[in-house]
Amino acid sequence: MGDHESSADSCLFCARCAAELHPGRGDFYIIRIEALADPTPPDLSAEDLHRDHREQIERLVRAMRELSERELMDQVYRRFTFHLCGTCYRDWVENPAG
Repeated sequence: MGDHESSADSCLFCARCAAELHPGRGDFYIIRIEALADPTPPDLSAEDLHRDHREQIERLVRAMRELSERELMDQVYRRFTFHLCGTCYRDWVENPAG
């Protein structure tokens, strides 16, 4: 069985309404979303640069020890992939955040 055949045989469902989707029929959309933490460096003053930050760093490290690797990574980067049928896609694309 080739790669095309195996992907056509796999079951997919709409993430919103659970309708069955059929690869190769053009009846669905693949949605990919990347969420990234704000990469802008903090605005530091000369006073900030001369301050001793050890206590704050130690507090952050202690707090990070309580989190799993996955939880830590989710605070920085997350990627989502889901499928939507045509009807759900039209609703979603008009208001993706709502």
